[in-house]
Amino acid sequence: MSGDGTWRRVGGEGLRFLRGRARTLRRLALWSLLESAHTFLGGYAVARALDDGFLAARTDTGLAWLAVAGAGALLGGLALRGVFGGLADLVEPLRDGLVRRAVRQALERAVAEPARAAHDGAVSRLTQQTEMARDSFAGLVLVARSFVFTAAGALAGMAALAPVLLLFVLPPLLLGTAGFLLTLRPMARVQRRALDTDEALAARTGELAAGLRDVVACGGGAEAGAGPLLLIAEQERLTRLLARWAALRTVALGVAGRLPVVALLLGAPWLLGRGLSAGALAAALTYLVQSLLPALDALMGALGSAGTRLVVVLDRFCLPRPGRASAPGAREPGPEPVPVPAPGGGGLAAELRQVRFAYGVHALPVVDGLDLALREGEHLAVVGPSGIGKSTLTALLAGLLPPGRGTVLLAGAPALRGPGRGPDPRRTLLPQQAYVFTGSVRENLTHLCPGPVSGARLERAVAALGADGLVRRLGGPDAPLDPAGLSQGERQLLALVAAHLSPAPLLLLDEATCHLDPAAEERAERALADRPGTLVVVAHRISSAARADRVLVLDGSRAVCGTHADLPARSALYRELVGVWNARV
Repeated sequence: MSGDGTWRRVGGEGLRFLRGRARTLRRLALWSLLESAHTFLGGYAVARALDDGFLAARTDTGLAWLAVAGAGALLGGLALRGVFGGLADLVEPLRDGLVRRAVRQALERAVAEPARAAHDGAVSRLTQQTEMARDSFAGLVLVARSFVFTAAGALAGMAALAPVLLLFVLPPLLLGTAGFLLTLRPMARVQRRALDTDEALAARTGELAAGLRDVVACGGGAEAGAGPLLLIAEQERLTRLLARWAALRTVALGVAGRLPVVALLLGAPWLLGRGLSAGALAAALTYLVQSLLPALDALMGALGSAGTRLVVVLDRFCLPRPGRASAPGAREPGPEPVPVPAPGGGGLAAELRQVRFAYGVHALPVVDGLDLALREGEHLAVVGPSGIGKSTLTALLAGLLPPGRGTVLLAGAPALRGPGRGPDPRRTLLPQQAYVFTGSVRENLTHLCPGPVSGARLERAVAALGADGLVRRLGGPDAPLDPAGLSQGERQLLALVAAHLSPAPLLLLDEATCHLDPAAEERAERALADRPGTLVVVAHRISSAARADRVLVLDGSRAVCGTHADLPARSALYRELVGVWNARV
């Protein structure tokens, strides 16, 4: 991504943002004019106090002009108070807009590219980078505004006293400023690479944290840590490069900020010999040392660090949305049509052929050599001890995990799809933690449906799952829903209704009914089994297994599949599980 493209992108977005806040900018400018007046009076009063007062033996006049300078300082304090009020009105909307954009980008990428969604730096953008942009923007606006109006007051004061002073001040000031501006784009490029590295390190660390137990158990710490170590080394290299550019910036700052004072002092004899008063010379030095040069130091420091950082961070929020066409007129690919099989049909809804999967190269396989064929319209229960691989199996069937060996098919096609294909219409997976979001009840019940859902169909699904009482208590389908006000069981019941309405031919319930009571669980499972399609349930009660057409028993060394009636004779683990379940009843 080119640096010119970055500046154009961020510049365009920034101008649109500022144009929408013209009133706030005008208020900031009006308050800042008082700061210009304060700066002007600070030097001009010194010149008059010396020339017309103390050097002319009129002490009262000198003190009066110093009082004017003091009044100017009070004026500057009043201006600063107003500036901070206007600054808040400018900065907070920026932060709020960036947060909304980060959330929208993360959701769009999660839908368009689910395989990359967990590793795209969304958390870094939503937290660290939004605050970085907010702080950088606030500091940059504050110092840039201060420099512009302080410089206007100081230069106007010198011009009012003796225009020849500008010949000694402006050339080194402009030279150093130009040299400094030349360092901005290279520093922005380095800052961009540093942020990319930071996001990559955060994503890689998150991946390792999720599998840290397996990494330690398998003795793979050195191999797993190699990637993060390379990223850390790259961060160190970029930090050194930034330090070199900072050194060049310091030289430019010295030229712009210190050379005018040296030039003025060296030219003092010449200036005094041609009629410049001592008061005017002292005022010029006052303008430089007390006003212009501190403002210039602050501006260059802000542009060199906060400014380049702000450009790079804002560019992260200007990236094209996932799934957008790359050229004008190009069309986005739509979801591929997938026929919904009739229940009890002769085809296969899903198939696993010699599937092996392990969480790591040296880890023991969770699934090993598994063969399984699911008929269209079949109801399968998966049972086994905790941690044996039941959730892994549902993730393999859903296409969320790639098999290490073997093949996983859905409706005859590979379960794992390429990135950027959008949600898979062939299956719906409900995890143990039900997905409920802020919105209306209807939106929570129909979000898995690609099109509108009629009121009659919605009512039938709600009644079939036994959720009509809950929907009435919540205020009806169009009432707003607050997820924090729902119990875990109520969340699961709403998610089960959404799954019932989903057109996906394969439903995968990974302990998605664990917070329901046995009667509600039975009603939900029977309703989902009666719907067109295939149902796979990770069971945690004997009743769930007894209701299924077949039961798959995972025991870590082999998998046994059969009916609830014949499995106790074929599987010692199933006999044990049935005994434990019955003891709980």
